[in-house]
Amino acid sequence: MTTWRQTESLGRRVWSCLLRIKLLPGQIVALAAGVLILIGAGLLMLPIATPPGLPLRFIDALFTATSAVCVTGLIVLDTPHEFTMFGQLVILILIQIGGLGYALMATLILLVLGHRIGLRDRMMLAETLSTIDMAGSVRFVKIVALVTLGLEGLGALLLTLRFWQDMDVGQAMYFGLFHAVSAFNNAGFSLFSNSLISYRSDIALNVVVTILIVLGSIGFLVFEDAIDYWKGRRFRIQTHTKLVLITTLILLTTGTLGISALEWNNPQTFQPLSIGERLATAHFHAVSRTAGFTTIDISDMHDATLYFLLLLMAIGGSPGSMSGGIKTTTIAIVFLTIWTVLRRREDVEIFHRRIPRDLIIRALCLCILALTMITLFTLLLSFTEHRPFLSIMFEVTSAMGIVGMSLGDDEGRSLSALFTDFGKVTIILCMLLGRFGPLMIGLFAIKTAVHTPYRYAESRVVIG
Repeated sequence: MTTWRQTESLGRRVWSCLLRIKLLPGQIVALAAGVLILIGAGLLMLPIATPPGLPLRFIDALFTATSAVCVTGLIVLDTPHEFTMFGQLVILILIQIGGLGYALMATLILLVLGHRIGLRDRMMLAETLSTIDMAGSVRFVKIVALVTLGLEGLGALLLTLRFWQDMDVGQAMYFGLFHAVSAFNNAGFSLFSNSLISYRSDIALNVVVTILIVLGSIGFLVFEDAIDYWKGRRFRIQTHTKLVLITTLILLTTGTLGISALEWNNPQTFQPLSIGERLATAHFHAVSRTAGFTTIDISDMHDATLYFLLLLMAIGGSPGSMSGGIKTTTIAIVFLTIWTVLRRREDVEIFHRRIPRDLIIRALCLCILALTMITLFTLLLSFTEHRPFLSIMFEVTSAMGIVGMSLGDDEGRSLSALFTDFGKVTIILCMLLGRFGPLMIGLFAIKTAVHTPYRYAESRVVIG
């Protein structure tokens, strides 16, 4: 009895200490994502989630749940054959919650129940959705919900009509919904073992999937700005929207032309295709640099093409979107800074506007940190996994950029399926850093900035 009372007293003290801990909004979102991943892994471990006689190891369940919540798309099990419909639906729900973000889902529930959204909730929304400020965050949530449901619903309808030509209506509806949600959330999960290779020449499916991917990768700030401009709330499009759209267009054009040029005469990929199919395939993979769907076996690509695709994956999508990576606006600011230095100008300018100095420093730091992390994880795995160096770097970049493309095995699984348990845990960490990196950094950040009452004298250092 005494032992029980001591244990109960200790439990109460621990719980009391936990309640007194004041977490930052970013910390709450990151921890909630971790809990969601564990719940998802637990559901995938249930016997009804996999076919009879196919037990699922915890590390593989954890990997799959992390990949779904982080909307990455890397798989260590063949989704259509090694998961039942229950397991596939668990993955689909994790993709939807992970793509929209825990804070957004919680806010939607509170709005439906009629609760007020407090300052702390607005701060979580601002961090999760990468909004510029907290003003109008609840209205922003409503826009996100309407845009997501509208585009996913339309995409599911169009894909259902296409799949109906190959399967019965019930299965077509299921496949249409799954691929629409996966495409808009830039997740890359597919109910076909070979991704979308069987539909490489299908114009309708290629158009629907690529449009969903692009709309899911440009960010909801662009949608909000476009709606406000259309309704007359703004008299001009914001600089952020212009920079996102132009940078995305440049990346898509450069990616299409680059992949086409590098693979044009490759007998294993582009050479058997017509000119139109070559350009369409190149464009699809330039778009899918944020999602992970493929219409050819990318392991047959030249090393130069794979490295070029690796760079596109590292850049990723735009802030406040479903996709990851360094982000389009970040890389745009970096190149604008380089151009400004080359012209010996003082201010970084775009569209007759000046970019703040703190944003420039943050953009440079993010690029350096991302490239450093990719390099370090690649070097680490090159010692533990006996695989080609470029294949490992491609896998790490795909995980950090939450893309999902992989130079995997012949059964449709990612290269991570061939890794040791240590390698799988490392890729899991890469996916978490790629999706929740900025929020996880908040776990170790001090709550207020320290302003010193002095500044040291300036000193020149020779560079270059």
